Amino acid sequence: MASLPHITVLGSLNMDLVAYVPHHPLPGETLTADSFTTSPGGKGANQAVACAKLSRARRNHHAHDGTGTGDGDGTGDTDGSGGGATAHVSMVGCVGADGYGAQLRASLAGYGVDVAGVVEAPSPPSQQHRDTGVALIIVDKPTGENRIVLSPGANHGLVPEDFGTLDRLRSLGSVPGRLPDLLVMQLEIPFGTVLAALAAARREGVDVLLNPAPARALPDKAYVGLVHLVVNETEAAILGGVEEGLLEEEAGLEKVAGGFVAKGVQNVIVTLGGRGVYYRSRDGRKGLVPAEKAKVVDTTAAGDTFVGRYALDAVGKKGDAFDIEAAVKRANKAAAKTVERAGAQDSIPWRDEVE
Repeated sequence: MASLPHITVLGSLNMDLVAYVPHHPLPGETLTADSFTTSPGGKGANQAVACAKLSRARRNHHAHDGTGTGDGDGTGDTDGSGGGATAHVSMVGCVGADGYGAQLRASLAGYGVDVAGVVEAPSPPSQQHRDTGVALIIVDKPTGENRIVLSPGANHGLVPEDFGTLDRLRSLGSVPGRLPDLLVMQLEIPFGTVLAALAAARREGVDVLLNPAPARALPDKAYVGLVHLVVNETEAAILGGVEEGLLEEEAGLEKVAGGFVAKGVQNVIVTLGGRGVYYRSRDGRKGLVPAEKAKVVDTTAAGDTFVGRYALDAVGKKGDAFDIEAAVKRANKAAAKTVERAGAQDSIPWRDEVE
């Protein structure tokens, strides 16, 4: 049997501490939360879970409810076949030597993610150990909109020196020594590490999907040969060096996306929330896909769900073989399902929920 496409996510793992409030607090205001939850998160981990869940039918994969065939060794479905998976998904990241770290690894594995690449971060000289990253999230219940404060912790254990080559990624996946078909990254890990991995992937011919969040300006070399750039409206404005108001019209979106293509990006995606998603590819394909109708409960992980579903369509596809419009529509539908539920990884749908 031919091996499945292999997606590796290099990124952050955080424990989300989420408070649901009647409105976002004003400066100096103290609010009493309606409810509070603690759940696994981090953009990297969320995107890995999105890839894994959206590649599997829930009816065939029940590791999280205790009725499935999870092997319990923390490696997920390392043969790539569990739950009728359409892709093998690996996570590479750092956690702390604490309870949160163990919980994050177990959660990923339970969803079918290969966690062999998730390790405890080395201790800095001034500390006994690094704590697992934490995200403080405040969700406005009436709108579902969130505000997030990150404490990276162990995520800073991913240092550029470890990714000057992709050797660390070769031992992961169902085929020993094989590099991933698609490398997915964000910016919740050290910036230098992302740039080092981008350069190494370019040399090795590995496709990269970059979701530059939290947003910051990128050097021009980061765009050269980048296969997929996925940004929201704010990120597009920051990276494109324009006022966000320019992106309120399709002509402005076309101009900014065209700027990224001119710098070397093959496919540009700009998510616009309730306005939909704009896409443009190097070969001239472009368009604005309307938003899916959804009753918004919590927008946490919606963007990560979009990335995960899009990645499943993109992995291993080259040029005309990749239908960017169809990929955007499927990703849009999956993200809409996510916002109708509270939480991060738990809110991400399984494949059969969006088919």
